[in-house]
Amino acid sequence: MIARSKPAEHATPLSVGFILLNRFTLLPFAAFVDCLRLAADEGDRSRQLRCSWTFMSSHGGAATSSCGAVISPCEELKNPENFDYLVVIGGVQDEKDKIDHRALDYIRLAAQFGTPLVGLCTGVFALIQAGVMKGKQCCVSWYHHGDLQRRFPDITPVADRIFVDEGKLITCAGGIAAADVAAYLIERHLGRAWAIKSLHIMLIDEARSTEHPQPQPVIFEKVKDRLVRSAVDIISQHMGEVISVEQLAQRLNTSRRNLERKFQDELGVSPQRFARDLRLRYGLWLLMYSAKTVTEIGERCGFADTAHFSRHFRDAFGYPPSLARKQNNTRDQQHVDPFFIHIDSRIEGR
Repeated sequence: MIARSKPAEHATPLSVGFILLNRFTLLPFAAFVDCLRLAADEGDRSRQLRCSWTFMSSHGGAATSSCGAVISPCEELKNPENFDYLVVIGGVQDEKDKIDHRALDYIRLAAQFGTPLVGLCTGVFALIQAGVMKGKQCCVSWYHHGDLQRRFPDITPVADRIFVDEGKLITCAGGIAAADVAAYLIERHLGRAWAIKSLHIMLIDEARSTEHPQPQPVIFEKVKDRLVRSAVDIISQHMGEVISVEQLAQRLNTSRRNLERKFQDELGVSPQRFARDLRLRYGLWLLMYSAKTVTEIGERCGFADTAHFSRHFRDAFGYPPSLARKQNNTRDQQHVDPFFIHIDSRIEGR
């Protein structure tokens, strides 16, 4: 275990230590560190002038990402007080993997020292395992929402935002949202101009706030039947097109009749109705959370034309898509669950 010692003087206004866990996800790591790199120096010269960063692993050796890319060199875990933030980047969630007890001990030590912790992607699982998330909101990707609830039933995950700031604990859903967290911290320590500079070089228009919703996922939490879940996955992967029930049944190696019976038993609707309602809810989400036109949204949701989309939209929600943004009424949030799509009783009964 690392003993407490006199903290090193920060050589830069923003010092970040990265804890790379086994098979860590590369994109959030790269997005975060590149945002730091671009804010650290003039232009693209990469000198660690305004920001500094250290890559660490629990064993002090090279860290291998989930895609096989290796980050080297990595250093041994350093005094947590050397850093303004410690960023924990998790990896593939395989419960057969051995728990990295040294990393968890280090996370607990950092919390005791008062060093702010940032959990990126599945890094939040390590924060929970280390016992530092008790009583705190916990941001997680919609993709890992169910897994986190199953493994840690006492923790309430937040999957409708890209990151959550709880003061000494910041958790992020992962992916490119890691750049938003990095920009958030850069603005806090260096000023808004440096955060904008980094994002613009990375071809990101602007930083998204902690309240920004996660993109609409394509899973259906309540589905228990394995065949129906597989069908929903296929439908969700083709939101921009209509797949016939025959095609769907063929891909699942079953009959149309069996598939329709399974959908009725599990969800109370036909596969066609489920697919259409899913695409309409996705359209409503895009209307409320994107700047795309009604025509663009209709095409993206697999409708033949704007009139076709508008007609079905009005049937489902009681008003045309052109009014969705103007009203932006909170009563419609039941139809626009930003992280899980549910069939609601009003539409089921139509």
